[in-house]
Amino acid sequence: MNEKEIIVRELDRVPNSLLPKVLEFIKSVQDTPQVEQLETNLLSEAALAQDWLAPEEDEAWQDL
Repeated sequence: MNEKEIIVRELDRVPNSLLPKVLEFIKSVQDTPQVEQLETNLLSEAALAQDWLAPEEDEAWQDL
């Protein structure tokens, strides 16, 4: 039995009163890539800040 089949089997056992919470959890898991992308962007910004904040960069962009 694969994971999807196990999930479906377990879902059949969940009381109807808990189904909204299960659905909310599924949706939150599906949204995870967006969170991961945001984290990647923030980490990239922090890593590049060393170059952006260098005095040489200020000098290079001074005349623009």
